[in-house]
Amino acid sequence: MRSFVHSAPAQRIVFGAGTIAEVGPELDRLNAARAVVLSKPGQARLAIRVTTLLGSRAAAQFTGAVPHTPVEVTEHAVDVARDHRADAVVAIGGGSTTGLGKAVASRLGIRHLVVPTTYAGSEVTPVLGETSGGEKTTRSAPDILPDTVVYDVELTTSLPWAVSVTSAINALAHAVEALYANDATAGTDDLAIKAIRSLAGGLPVLRADLAGLDARADLLYGGWLAGRCLGAVGMGLHHKLCHTLGGAFNLPHAATHTVVLPYAMAYNAPAAPRAMSLIAEAMRVDKQGGRPPWPPATDDEDAPSAVQSLVRELGGPTSLREIGLAWGDIDRAAELAAAQAYPNPRELTRAGITQLLQHAYAGDPIQPS
Repeated sequence: MRSFVHSAPAQRIVFGAGTIAEVGPELDRLNAARAVVLSKPGQARLAIRVTTLLGSRAAAQFTGAVPHTPVEVTEHAVDVARDHRADAVVAIGGGSTTGLGKAVASRLGIRHLVVPTTYAGSEVTPVLGETSGGEKTTRSAPDILPDTVVYDVELTTSLPWAVSVTSAINALAHAVEALYANDATAGTDDLAIKAIRSLAGGLPVLRADLAGLDARADLLYGGWLAGRCLGAVGMGLHHKLCHTLGGAFNLPHAATHTVVLPYAMAYNAPAAPRAMSLIAEAMRVDKQGGRPPWPPATDDEDAPSAVQSLVRELGGPTSLREIGLAWGDIDRAAELAAAQAYPNPRELTRAGITQLLQHAYAGDPIQPS
């Protein structure tokens, strides 16, 4: 018999096409009248678009969001919000901007509305990862959860193919680790399986038509489901490794998830056979309803090799070397990842993590078990 305690914090979700037009009314629902619009430098045009839609509700813009949420950037954005007497932040972009929004809103106790443009999923979690002094730490609290998320499928149609792949695999990682989390429930299992199907099924369809709204909707929906998994249960080795590699060595977030995921799965597979079976089955995408007859997981592939095959087939990164890690960084990365205990289905050892990172550095093919 499985026993558990589950809390479900309130959050409003708006999902559809063209829904960016609702940011003003949604901010009104939060009783907010002075919002700072946040974005990365490369998405300043989107910030301007949101500012225009907000009209007099927009107090300022801050377009300095960067990956891994450095504390010094957060402090700058907090100063901007205070100077303009903001009572809300509106974050438009991917996980970097969402993270900045969480950091600012939770520090100031103000409202937070997110307009995601990737499949990161962090917008539906009460989790915040911040970097200081070359180390990334994670904390979770109810006040970190954004108040409202506006998903507009049309905003993802300009996402480049390479970013679409890594962002979707980043989301896939949330669902994968949810299936072997020690606090998983039947409900989170269901969310995870649906997320894997949407993400693994949507990517091949999108490859055939990058502007296809249906495939984009599948991926954004899968990202939402995967994000709910991330917010509901604890993550294991994979997420710890990715946070370590990103915070200490400044590796790109989604690309790091994409490379590491199959190796972390292979490490955990002996201790999580049920989860791996569920993942492999979900990876066999539906051949009906217009989906291509190309199942990423074939009968002779297990879950880790199926994920790696999917990434290779779609042209995603497959080695830590190609995304910027140096061989000499591996020992330090393993030391950091093994320094603190955290839930994981298989015992964590520095030697085991070192070997995992060595294989991931080289991009070694994963052989089905």
